[in-house]
Amino acid sequence: MKRQKRIALINDMTGFGRCAIAAMAPIISAMKIQAVTIPTAILSTHTQFPVFYFDDYTDRMKDYIQTYKDLDLEFDAIATGFLGSKQQVDIVIDFIQRFKKDHVFVLVDPVMGDHGKLYATYTPEMCLKMKELVKYADLMTPNLTELVTLVDLPYPQTTPTFDELSHMCEKLSVQGPQHIVVTGIPFNEKQILNFIYNRGEDYQIVMVDRIGEDRCGTGDVIAAVMAGSYLNGYSFYESVKKATKFASKCIAYCEKMQVPNYYGLCFEEYLYELGVDEK
Repeated sequence: MKRQKRIALINDMTGFGRCAIAAMAPIISAMKIQAVTIPTAILSTHTQFPVFYFDDYTDRMKDYIQTYKDLDLEFDAIATGFLGSKQQVDIVIDFIQRFKKDHVFVLVDPVMGDHGKLYATYTPEMCLKMKELVKYADLMTPNLTELVTLVDLPYPQTTPTFDELSHMCEKLSVQGPQHIVVTGIPFNEKQILNFIYNRGEDYQIVMVDRIGEDRCGTGDVIAAVMAGSYLNGYSFYESVKKATKFASKCIAYCEKMQVPNYYGLCFEEYLYELGVDEK
């Protein structure tokens, strides 16, 4: 029996702040795909706010996931976001081993750091653990900090050339993913570069305008639109282009309305557009 497409979203859940599952689930739903959530943590607001409630869900994740195993659920894609511990990585790998079939793709957003610095939880041990998850990825969305960390290179002092980026992506692809987009690379004062690598093909680029300062949750929005687009039949390049265009439109609206950066992207204004041209 034919059923609606379905994506498992493994990420934290934030009440206010438009990031992680709170951003990804409505975007996936707008693309006519069922979003099935697996929370890694529950937060009232994300950690860029001056105050927040945080509940680590690690000890409950296995029991939570067991329900999906007992029901013998099937997924068409699995998308992972920020993982806060080695134990969580192991739980996610077990989930993938159980639910990934031949037709199922895995998108890994390795939320490890930015601007040349890793997050406090990403110790050398945790970085090694993330490489274990990379082996299961079909699609990956690292930024430049995460890319160089995963291929054991120092953060560059200047913007890498396209050939250098291609070489780094090739090294990462050997570990697992066939499709990689290196997101959010500052190209000049007015543009942001998204570098696309598809194994065995020439690289591609998608340029977007630099609009304001960095905004929390931008990566989650891009990952969600990418995953949904790819599942709905778009090529990887088309998925990246659609995702970055959508994020840019949301950011421009936020700038116009003077929305604080840590409030995330006001994607609600444009959700209707995501369900219009599905293949």
